[in-house]
Amino acid sequence: MSEVLVATLVTVIMASTPLLLAAAGELVVERSGVLNLGVEGMMLAGAVTAFAATLATGEPMLGVLAGALGGTALAALFAVLAVGLAANQVASGLALTIFGTGLTALIGQPLVGTSAPRLPPLLPEALAGLPVVGPLLFGHDPLVHLSWLAVPAISVFLFRTRAGTMLRACGENAEAAHALGHPVRRVRLLAVLFGGAMAGLGGAFLPLSYTPMWVEGMTAGRGWIALALVVFAAWRPWRVLLGAYLFGGVTVLQLHAQGLGLLPIPSQYLSMLPYLVTILALVVIHAGPWRRRLEAPACLGRPFVPPA
Repeated sequence: MSEVLVATLVTVIMASTPLLLAAAGELVVERSGVLNLGVEGMMLAGAVTAFAATLATGEPMLGVLAGALGGTALAALFAVLAVGLAANQVASGLALTIFGTGLTALIGQPLVGTSAPRLPPLLPEALAGLPVVGPLLFGHDPLVHLSWLAVPAISVFLFRTRAGTMLRACGENAEAAHALGHPVRRVRLLAVLFGGAMAGLGGAFLPLSYTPMWVEGMTAGRGWIALALVVFAAWRPWRVLLGAYLFGGVTVLQLHAQGLGLLPIPSQYLSMLPYLVTILALVVIHAGPWRRRLEAPACLGRPFVPPA
C-alpha cells in the first residue's frame, strides 16, 4: 500500500511541475502590472524547441536551455506589443497563444512519432533508492528541483529586495513609480521575459520528462490553468505552490479513476475534471469571503505610456 501511495505522490509531483513553473513566472509578470494571456503559447514554444534541440544534440540539458529560449522569444514578441507599443494586453496575449499554437504545430509536424532522451535525475541514484523519501525528494530531474527553488526565490525577491519592491510598485501605480524615477517599461519588459522563460521551462518539462515525445498541443490547457493559479493564489508565491499541487493532484485523480473504472461515467467527463475544478475554485474565491483577500495589482492589464 505504501508503495502505491508513494508512486501516486510521485505522479502528482510530475503533473504539478509544469503548472508550478509557468504559474510562478506569470505571477512575477502580473506583479509588474502586465497581464500575459499567452502562457499556453509560450509553453508550447518551450516544448517544441526543447524536444527538437534534444533530438538534434542528444543532450536533454541543452533542450532545457532551448525551451527557456523558445518561451522567452514569444514573450519578447508580446513585450514589443504590450509594453513597447502599449497595445491591449488581453488581445495581445490571446494572439500570442493562437500564434504559438499554430507555429509549434507547423514546426513540430516532422517530430511526431520520434523519441528523445529523457532528463536524468539531478541527485545520485543512491539517494533516490531511500525508502519513501528517496522517490519523493531525490529521484527527480533538475526541473522539478528548480520548481521547488523558484517559489522561495521569487518570494524573497518580491518581498525582501529593493528590485522586487520596485517591480511591485510598477504594478500598483505605474505613474507614481515613474515619477519616483523607476524605469517602469524596463521593469515590465524584464518581468515579461522572465515569465516567458519560466513558461518555456514548464513546456520543456512535458516532452523531456513527463511524456518523452512530441504531440501537437501537448500542453492541453495547462497554460490557462497556470493563469488561473495566479488568481487562485492571490498573487502570493507560496499559494501558487499549494495551488499547483492541488490541481496536479486532481489531474492524477481523474487519470487513476479512469484507469481503475471507479466512476461509472464516460472518461470525457473525468478528463474535464481539472478544468471544472479550476473554474469552480475561481468562482468560489470571487463570490465568497475570500474576495476581500485578493490582492490583484492595481495597474494589472493597464498599459503604461511615459508622459512626454
